[in-house]
Amino acid sequence: MEPIDIAKASKEAFEASQAVRHNERVDALSKIKDALRHNKATILEANKLDVQAAAEEVNAGRLSAPLLKRLDLTRSDKWDSMLQGISDVAALPDPNGKVSYASELDDGLRLHRVSCPIGVLLVIFESRPEVVVNIAALAIKSGNAAILKGGKESLKTTTALSDAIRSALSQTSLDKNYIQTVHSRGEISSLLELDKYIDLVIPRGSNALVSSIQQNSRIPVMGHADGLCTVFLDATANKEKAIRVVLDSKIDYPAACNAAEILLLHTDLPKEIWTSVATALLSHGVQLRCDAPSLALLASDPSVASLPTFSTHVLEANPSSDFTTEFLDTILAVHTTPSLSSAVSFINSHSSHHTDSIVTESESSASIFCRTVDSAGTFVNASTRFADGFRYGFGTEVGISTGRIHARGPVGLEGLVIYKYVLRSEGSAGHIVSEFGVGEGKRAFKHAPLGSDSIPAGFDIV
Repeated sequence: MEPIDIAKASKEAFEASQAVRHNERVDALSKIKDALRHNKATILEANKLDVQAAAEEVNAGRLSAPLLKRLDLTRSDKWDSMLQGISDVAALPDPNGKVSYASELDDGLRLHRVSCPIGVLLVIFESRPEVVVNIAALAIKSGNAAILKGGKESLKTTTALSDAIRSALSQTSLDKNYIQTVHSRGEISSLLELDKYIDLVIPRGSNALVSSIQQNSRIPVMGHADGLCTVFLDATANKEKAIRVVLDSKIDYPAACNAAEILLLHTDLPKEIWTSVATALLSHGVQLRCDAPSLALLASDPSVASLPTFSTHVLEANPSSDFTTEFLDTILAVHTTPSLSSAVSFINSHSSHHTDSIVTESESSASIFCRTVDSAGTFVNASTRFADGFRYGFGTEVGISTGRIHARGPVGLEGLVIYKYVLRSEGSAGHIVSEFGVGEGKRAFKHAPLGSDSIPAGFDIV
């Protein structure tokens, strides 16, 4: 189909789906999970071919190694986690029909603000093929139709996943065009012009990808570009916590957007804590790009300076680039700062406003950090890797938003609904505006808050 036909089909599928009940959506998710299990061998074979082709591109210097890691569906427990995400999403409450505001404007004239789906989502992502399943599950559960575009390096895998999903949808009350995939940049360029049919664009990928989409579309864009996450070791940091939090933030999955890229050290942090953290990082093959003070401390410690990797993995930082780079690798930029306020200022001016963490034993410092760091996630004594929809209990996520629109941080079901105002008159002659005002014979609005007993059938109070 041509891009405009794809967009029209999505809009039609979305509009038709609004009469589909919640239990039917849950049933559709169950059928999708079954279809993926049934087609596992085919999907993983397609993924194997994608990984092999991507490995050749990496060897030729045309593709980054982190993208290759994200591509592999057999890595760790990725396949099982992907399927578990469907079940987790299915088990969540219906995000639609929730009343967040209720007011009686006049006797028998009741206003309710009710959550509802956004519409048609265009989701563009790079490398990670499981995103197809994540988005499909969240879109179906939240009542949104979706058009998905993966990177060319994951083409065979995303096609196999999409085929299984659409096959399952054909056995449900939802149109199979409720979830569609496209494959070329040309199709995306055309779709980005179709604001009549597409309601929200969600890019997941590089800074260049997100910036390009924001500059070439009138459709609202939700997402994040870089994941420049920071861990700050306050002067009161506990050594064990510091080692555990910094290590996990950096090495649990270096290619993830919630992995730490910058380590900030308070100048009053005991030297032993910094050298212990550095030793732990070096033992895991992390390259440290240090500013002058942090480098001097390591060089003056015989136990660190004598390590075999000291000469190759402890380097002087390039201040013009290392503190604004998302390495997505076992590389960590290190900077010293004289105070909590200067640390916050450094984070706010260098980070991508994704997730930042403080390690501290001071409740005051923790409170100030969480209030003043301008990021979607501010953590205390916890790894930045917790910034994830699955770990937050959202089932899964469509991505992480660092913007200032209605959703911020990991975007799960609640980030995929907006609201409408439902006004209901129970008057014998209905209600008209001309009867209200301040003149003679005019009625005043009551604007009286309503309780839960006012909620119409099919809605829930929140």
